[in-house]
Amino acid sequence: MQRWRGLEDIPQDWGRSVVTIGSYDGVHRGHQLIIGRAVQRARELGVPSVVVTFDPHPSEVVRPGSHPPLLAPHHRRADLMAELGVDAVLVLPFTAEFSKLSPADFIVKVLVDKLHARAVIEGPNFRFGHRAAGNVSFLAEMGRTYDYEVEVVDLYVRGEAGGGEPFSSTLTRRLIAEGDVEGASEILGRPHRVEGIVVRGAQRGRELGFPTANVETLPHTAIPADGVYAGWLTAAGERMPAAISVGTNPQFDGTERTVEAYAIDRVGLELYGLHVTVDFLAYVRGQEKFDTIDSLLVAMADDVKKCRELTASYDAGH
Repeated sequence: MQRWRGLEDIPQDWGRSVVTIGSYDGVHRGHQLIIGRAVQRARELGVPSVVVTFDPHPSEVVRPGSHPPLLAPHHRRADLMAELGVDAVLVLPFTAEFSKLSPADFIVKVLVDKLHARAVIEGPNFRFGHRAAGNVSFLAEMGRTYDYEVEVVDLYVRGEAGGGEPFSSTLTRRLIAEGDVEGASEILGRPHRVEGIVVRGAQRGRELGFPTANVETLPHTAIPADGVYAGWLTAAGERMPAAISVGTNPQFDGTERTVEAYAIDRVGLELYGLHVTVDFLAYVRGQEKFDTIDSLLVAMADDVKKCRELTASYDAGH
């Protein structure tokens, strides 16, 4: 799959293509429907498929300080899109100047002049251009002038757990913020992941017999609510069942919020400086301050037992 940053990265001889445009944060199941249809339509037409996305998130440029928590960094989104069969991903730097492009100018500058769109596939709520003035009706109207078709893909509605809401990044972020990582996983189609470099912490876990990888997460990452979770820690290509702690470590009067993962039953791991990923499977309990260190150790041992069982059960079912 080709990865481009900016319009100037697009090959000069790029021919016609099927395009879909959006933030696509998380590449959740709703996004997968749209992107999958773009890939399918491209194959029907015998042309490549292109996903156009933005960096930073448009809201941060239009309303500074409003950057939403991110469900996945750009390189992860591109990997997920590649798995769906996408031929190229174009990341457009979203600047104040770019945000002022009218919907018509956006269509000409991006879809017509550079990507030579043969078809554009979008969700029903797609908006674009200055002040988000463009919609799918305008996109289709312009398609009659510039010889591209527009297809709208309806997003499936989640079941009772989501209150009948469509798959959405906003709902996924809310569930993660509430600690409902299983609900978020239902929308994403996989466990929610955070990633970053392992840095040195207070090393109290090591002293207590549960050495943890203290993960310095990427900026704007969507971090689950404080608590203990079952999941996996992946380092140097190895995926290990883990007990994950998110929070400020109230037992030791901590103030900084951290993500720490204990690789269950692993001894002697040296992870400092490595880029790792942490996948959240299930919420185990909230963050607590115990009366004694002994009662903390009993709780931690119980956490590890539950996390071992939860991850083993998940892996057995997949």
